[in-house]
Amino acid sequence: MKSLRLYLITSILAAMILLIFISALQGYHKSANAAHAIFDKQLVAIAEMLSSIDLVGQIFTPKLSYKQSPSAYQIWQEGELLSRSSNTPNEPFMSREVGFQDRNFEQNRWRCYAYFDEKNQRWIMVAERIDSRNQLVDNMIMSSTMPTLLILPIAWIMIWVLVGRGLRPINLLAQQLKHKQASDLTPLSLTESVKELAPLVESSNGLLQRLQNALEREKRFSADAAHELRTPVSVLMVYLHNLATQLPKGNEDLQQLTRGVERMAHLIEQILALYRSSPDQYASNFEAINLYELVQTVIAQRYAMFEGKNQQIELLGEGGWLQGDLFALDTLVSNILINACKYTPNEGDIKVTVHTEQQQVVLSVEDSGPGIPEDQYERIFDRFYRLHGDQHTSGVTGCGLGLSIVQHIVQLHHADIILSRSSFSSGLNVTVRFPLTT
Repeated sequence: MKSLRLYLITSILAAMILLIFISALQGYHKSANAAHAIFDKQLVAIAEMLSSIDLVGQIFTPKLSYKQSPSAYQIWQEGELLSRSSNTPNEPFMSREVGFQDRNFEQNRWRCYAYFDEKNQRWIMVAERIDSRNQLVDNMIMSSTMPTLLILPIAWIMIWVLVGRGLRPINLLAQQLKHKQASDLTPLSLTESVKELAPLVESSNGLLQRLQNALEREKRFSADAAHELRTPVSVLMVYLHNLATQLPKGNEDLQQLTRGVERMAHLIEQILALYRSSPDQYASNFEAINLYELVQTVIAQRYAMFEGKNQQIELLGEGGWLQGDLFALDTLVSNILINACKYTPNEGDIKVTVHTEQQQVVLSVEDSGPGIPEDQYERIFDRFYRLHGDQHTSGVTGCGLGLSIVQHIVQLHHADIILSRSSFSSGLNVTVRFPLTT
């Protein structure tokens, strides 16, 4: 069932047509029986009228204007045919019994009536063709039922309008749901109070409220957990720095502990970034941003990271303006570049390109790292997912949130992100296409 409105209209019309058909069938039988009773009375009246005619001598076969007349008669007296219509045979077309009979003659079926005139001792036999009778009855019934059939299109239009008015509250509810933003979890309301829709609106509002509560709990947990963990992690970092001055350089246990604390600090920052890039916070903060200049700034801020691994990073392209949130886009570019730096070996190459094409601003980051198998392209956007798990072949620590945050920011800006092989002998190419601001 694709359309509730069409289903209701079709069902109502089908029910109407069925009822009209049944009513017409019953009416047809009753009308036909009533009409045949009237025709029978006519035959009786004709027979009585013929009996009053004074026939002097023998009057035989008065010729009618056409042989196929729907009516016929014979007048018999003492076995002698006194008169007949031209469409009857020379012998009696029915038995000499008072009453009605159905007989065949002249290749037609006839309704016959025999009347005995006691005064003149005559048999008056009159008949009417049954097919002519039926045709007349059908014409009468069709004339009475035709207006009902002609009114069906008008009924269809009226039902269409009335059903549309009846479904209007549902359409209004659907429009409210359709135009709700992802961050809009306010209750639904209807200007027209409809008893049947009340349970639906109530259950929908209950669902929206539970969803709002769940999101609020998630945001509070993410924010509170990240903020509460920042302090002890900062303290741990201070103690590790002091401990490093007291232990021999290159102590393996200290290095493992330091990497674990750094990973925890990175996870906390990523959780905060994921929370801060929610649509309800940034949808109203969009501004015109030159993506080339933003990428240039992020590279300059994190250049020491690339320099520490003796990597060659190159920025190509031109300025491209788009509407977006500065912090979110800074986080996006940073996460992509950090990933490229992490998984590109020492003295590897990273190429960043910003250009415009087909009403889009395109950011492309290519590296010469090990790359990612094509069947894993979709999965790496999942939260906390890392290729080969925590034991990544590159030996780089991570929490699996970087690209999940990138994808979230991409969706926030109505952009597209595409993964492919880089132009180097190995590695990954991350391409983000933003709508161009003209």
